[in-house]
Amino acid sequence: MSKKILILPGDGIGHEIVAETVKVLQCLRSEFALNVETEQALVGGAAYDVHATPLPDETLDLAKHADAVLLGAVGGYQWESLDIAVRPEKGLLGLRAGLDLFANLRPAILYPQLADASTLKPEVVSGLDIMIVRELTGGIYFGQPRGVRELENGEREGFNTLVYKESEVDRIVRVAMDIAMKRDKRLCSVDKANVLECTELWREVANRVGESWPDVELSHMYVDNAAMQLVREPKQFDVMVTTNMFGDILSDCAAMLTGSIGMLPSASLDEQGKGMYEPIHGSAPDIAGKNQANPLATILSLAMMLRYTLEEAEMAQRIEDAVNHVLDQGFRTQDICSSGKAVSTSEMGDAVCAAMLESS
Repeated sequence: MSKKILILPGDGIGHEIVAETVKVLQCLRSEFALNVETEQALVGGAAYDVHATPLPDETLDLAKHADAVLLGAVGGYQWESLDIAVRPEKGLLGLRAGLDLFANLRPAILYPQLADASTLKPEVVSGLDIMIVRELTGGIYFGQPRGVRELENGEREGFNTLVYKESEVDRIVRVAMDIAMKRDKRLCSVDKANVLECTELWREVANRVGESWPDVELSHMYVDNAAMQLVREPKQFDVMVTTNMFGDILSDCAAMLTGSIGMLPSASLDEQGKGMYEPIHGSAPDIAGKNQANPLATILSLAMMLRYTLEEAEMAQRIEDAVNHVLDQGFRTQDICSSGKAVSTSEMGDAVCAAMLESS
């Protein structure tokens, strides 16, 4: 029976990078007999313009009934003046919460062909391969109460609530432990337990869960030190697990160690392994419509989908091998073009498809 993928291009460069990923998907369907069906819907600013909401009920319903979701990006300058409750980003947060996608997997891998694209010395980043596991549906992004209020003296005060239940910490640490067991069996839990009681609880739960994985070396690090260590000695890390906000920040930091945020995919999974897959970068409105964006992070997100949710490891490997091949050939989009042959978004997509066909 065929699997169903919901395609959500979103805003900005989302349309361009998703179009190239769909091109790769269609190649797998026609040339390698991948048995999937696709449908498309609106989310983010594009959905607001039509439905006055960044996440229409129809989109969320389609996502709930799909086997997996592929997302481009959301947001843009034209929606920044909207009330925060209906900004494009609320569509993304609504999908994560509505689908209970609590585990965000963000790999930071330096492709050897792009070692010169990193701003760090090659000896510092060469061979980099980190997996950051970010809790995605709790923490300060979702905690209540939140808002802006006026004090008695007339001054306004903004407030947000950082909150985690033991069960939320337990399940994300278990995901990270499972991943660590499949890698180098090292897990670093990142918190701010010396200042925040919420993350003091996080550390206590992480230690308790860790007792069930005696083969995994569990360590702890404060988030400020973790940020410093990522740029000082990034290869000391194997798997990192952390809160929603800390993971948001650290994963973008780790992404730039690899040379470009345009190279890195991500997966957001529920407890059954169903997921939403997207590049970790944003909608880049400054280059939208210029055919300049790097589609490889989105194409590699499709590979993660095939591997983690659709159980099509062979198809995932075809994509990953093809990406390595085009990088070997010197193809580079603008963001990674310190050397090699500069190509457009669509040309990169065509190159990946050609590489898959060449290897068949």
